[in-house]
Amino acid sequence: MRWLLRVVVMLGLLAVLAVAGLLLLPGERIARVALDQIEAQTGRQVRLNGEVQLSYYPILGARTGAVEIANADWSQAGPLLRAEALKIGVDLAALLQGDIKITGLELLSPQILMERHADGRANWEIGVDGVSPSGQSAPAAGADNALALSLDRALISGGQLRYLDHAAGSDMTFRDISLDLSWPVYRGVAEFALSLRPNGAEAVSLTGDVSDLAALIEGHITDVAATAQLGGSKAAFTGQVGMPLQVQGRITLDSPDTSAALAAAGLPGIALPQGLGRAAGLSAEVTLTEALQLSLREMQLTLDQHQINGGLDLDLDLAQQRPYLTARLAASALDLNGLSSGDTGTATTDTPVQTGWSKAPIDASALHLLNADISLTAPSLSVAGLSLQTLDVRATLDRARLVVKLNELQGYGGGFAGQVVANNRNGLSVGGDVQASGVEMKTLLGDLVGVTRFTGQAEARVAYLGVGESLHQIMNSLSGDGHIHMGRGTIEGIDLDSLMRQGLATGGTTVFDQLSASFTMENGDLQNPDLLLQLPVVTATGKGRVGLGKQDIDYLFTPQLGSLESQGGLAIPVRIKGPWAAPKVWPDLEKAVDLNLKEEKAKAKAELENKVKKELGIKQEEGESLEDAAKRTLEDELLKGLGKLLR
Repeated sequence: MRWLLRVVVMLGLLAVLAVAGLLLLPGERIARVALDQIEAQTGRQVRLNGEVQLSYYPILGARTGAVEIANADWSQAGPLLRAEALKIGVDLAALLQGDIKITGLELLSPQILMERHADGRANWEIGVDGVSPSGQSAPAAGADNALALSLDRALISGGQLRYLDHAAGSDMTFRDISLDLSWPVYRGVAEFALSLRPNGAEAVSLTGDVSDLAALIEGHITDVAATAQLGGSKAAFTGQVGMPLQVQGRITLDSPDTSAALAAAGLPGIALPQGLGRAAGLSAEVTLTEALQLSLREMQLTLDQHQINGGLDLDLDLAQQRPYLTARLAASALDLNGLSSGDTGTATTDTPVQTGWSKAPIDASALHLLNADISLTAPSLSVAGLSLQTLDVRATLDRARLVVKLNELQGYGGGFAGQVVANNRNGLSVGGDVQASGVEMKTLLGDLVGVTRFTGQAEARVAYLGVGESLHQIMNSLSGDGHIHMGRGTIEGIDLDSLMRQGLATGGTTVFDQLSASFTMENGDLQNPDLLLQLPVVTATGKGRVGLGKQDIDYLFTPQLGSLESQGGLAIPVRIKGPWAAPKVWPDLEKAVDLNLKEEKAKAKAELENKVKKELGIKQEEGESLEDAAKRTLEDELLKGLGKLLR
């Protein structure tokens, strides 16, 4: 019993001594041990300001004042990290054994700066060429310089992250950062929940786990699984991540409402047309290299009802001054009629009717964002009411100049070829050169403008160029030329033969042998001098101006029955003039008289001239006009009269 009492007394004394030792341990000592380990790992000086307060319950630890971790020596943007306070918790059992084991860290209102130098160096990189950024010697080979840290919980609240890239000229800030990290074993799994808010956007949440966070900190590669959510959209990644930033794995995306996601990301008011991703999904193998080259392989993209997949390569080189994007896309049948649908809103009776082209500025700044080479194939394309087949296009974007080339486009019994261009290098300009061959006009015009009277195959070409910062300026600057030619065809619903010969505006069908026209464009005006519609008996011609910029027309269309030189010939010119919205159409009687009474006018003129010559005694010399002969006769008579007066 005596020995038992001695043991109890000794244990009590030891407990008293241990508690007394803990009470006497300076708070600065606990905080400094943690900061020394951070300094050893980063090679950056850690500065502690203010008084350190020691806490004993419920966790043994310390709270510091403001804390700063120095930036790389080449930076002029301030410290790598600045925080209002740092809370540190230590393990009591380890402390009783003479060790200080950090079990918890909490940063209050930290401001973190991630910075990339113009030469590619980053302030988060350490241990370059065997020397840490602070100039400290690197640890000897084989030495264990790991941060001996386990964190039951690490917290960040009210944080801010700024990413400054001097090479790309970008400056991004993320606010309201919160982090909850559980990392109980240094060489074990770490679970995290992160939330942050980019400028002008809602908060983005990111949750997941890292299989070996220590390896990631030390610059090695480890397995990562993460899920991000924003505005009802969800993205997930499973694969491997390394530092400096390297990524390889599989990414999935599900966005049931893309407009809501864009609004949450700070881009409100964007309503995508049906078919271009009101709802979107993505699945792909993703790779991101240290050189910031991003690749997506085996990509399966869903944009509403469209599927784009199979043999796709998407490479985005973020390290270039202008990122370079290459893509080889194969799509299912494309239905882009939503681009021209009126589902963006319907005008009310109080809405004024807009006349003329829009003068709103066109924002073509997106052409400066990157360079690109994109190919797209699809078995069919529906757009603006047109139905086309076998689509094969290639778009190249080089220094704000976009060229879309039609490698193959079939439809309406024929084919289309050519290219269109949008150039924003020195102000916006648009142009193109497009040809159509063997195209059936009945179905094409029916789908395009609802006209189904014309049948027959056509060859056509148009080349154009427009310059301006608005649609109004572009349409009023249009220049170029083109033509259309049709062989034998029909005009259904009207019989021009009956109309011209008998004056009967009956139904029926007009069969024509040829239809052709050419045109030029200058300053937004289209001039057509040679419209020709050739029928077996009737010939129709046309010429005039179509104001593409002013949206008006001044055109003379002249159907002609037979030959005016032969008996029974008749031409009835029709003038079409005025704004597109309400042009006036009337027969041009003056032109009709000129054309139809040509012989009668010539006969009456001859009779009048003979009478004048007889009354005035005018004698015409060979090759002399009646007017000149009259002048000469009068001058002669006047001189004779003056001569008599002077005698």
